[in-house]
Amino acid sequence: MDFNMKKLASDAGVFFSRAVQFTEEKLGQAEKTELDAHFENLLAKADCTKNWTEKILHQTEVLLQPNPSVRVEEFLYEKLDRKVPSRVTNGELLAQYMVEAANDFGPGTPYGKTLLKVGETQKRLGGAERDFMHSASINFLNPLRNFLEGDWRTITKERRILENRRLDLDACKARLKKAKAAEAKASAVPDFQETRPRNYILSASASAAEHELRVAQTEFDRQAELTRLLLEGISSTHVNHLRCLHEFVESQATYYAQGYQYMLDLQKQLGSSKGEIFPGTFVGNAESTSPPPATTSPTTVAATIPVVPTVGRAPNSATAVEGALNLKDVKPPASGTRKARVLYDYEAADSSELALLADEMITVYSLPGMDPDWLIGERGNQKGKVPVTYLELLS
Repeated sequence: MDFNMKKLASDAGVFFSRAVQFTEEKLGQAEKTELDAHFENLLAKADCTKNWTEKILHQTEVLLQPNPSVRVEEFLYEKLDRKVPSRVTNGELLAQYMVEAANDFGPGTPYGKTLLKVGETQKRLGGAERDFMHSASINFLNPLRNFLEGDWRTITKERRILENRRLDLDACKARLKKAKAAEAKASAVPDFQETRPRNYILSASASAAEHELRVAQTEFDRQAELTRLLLEGISSTHVNHLRCLHEFVESQATYYAQGYQYMLDLQKQLGSSKGEIFPGTFVGNAESTSPPPATTSPTTVAATIPVVPTVGRAPNSATAVEGALNLKDVKPPASGTRKARVLYDYEAADSSELALLADEMITVYSLPGMDPDWLIGERGNQKGKVPVTYLELLS
């Protein structure tokens, strides 16, 4: 118990000495040992890395899981070292509802069939989203989190120790300075009463202060070197995070590519079954399920495309369009045809359609009675229907 009390008293003395030194530095009454410029740059780089890593980590978590309550629940499960319960994604839940609705409406009805097709695609999208979230969590979030909870905590601990060593060093410098000043003052005063014991005490006090200063300087230099090595490791952290960032981008690109392909397949399925569900083609259908990526709406695009006049046919007849496509002598308008750039690859569903390749240029125009979502496209001797959503109309 006696030893513990002595240690407690010693620790209390050190703490008080550091507190006094810190206060006097803040008040400008004491000198402070400054670190070199290289060390300060390392500290600034480490702080910057920590701050931006926290922000990127948090926002990535928001991207992967927008629901804040679910994020908090997953965080608690992680801290308690318990397995996070499996959850269905929003796409999978939507697919479940669509399938159940199709069964109630009748899977053999046109609406039921379409619900089943869309539901299956939504399920595939949900699965791709789950794979992306899992990959991003392992390859990107975990390395960032490990840095903050591992390396950064170690750096913070060693920086705190370095700050204490610096306070001890500066306190020793202050004590040595006071001892030297007292000794110099005593030596300057004439010793009429021969107070040599007092001079011996002052000299011994200065020697003890010098010894304490050497010990404090050694401990400070050792801690500074250790902290410097840890801070220089931040460059390796950047390299590791860069690799993780590439993996995150690759997994995200794979996810979006899968989603794009799934939706293209669904669009083709719905397009091929549209003629079966809706006999005839409707002009100005306001329920178009595939809005064009360009800023021009389908109605506006169809209104600006030149129309080939046909004689003796109803202007809104579906057979007029099919007949025009089957006639080889149908010519495009003499003037007013437009050029269009293909945005995406498109595979023709039947012989009446024209297959497209991304970035190629074709000539387009409209026929009376055509669905506004479709145009007639020509490429050399080839001609057929093309979807407006895959085109960028040029002036």
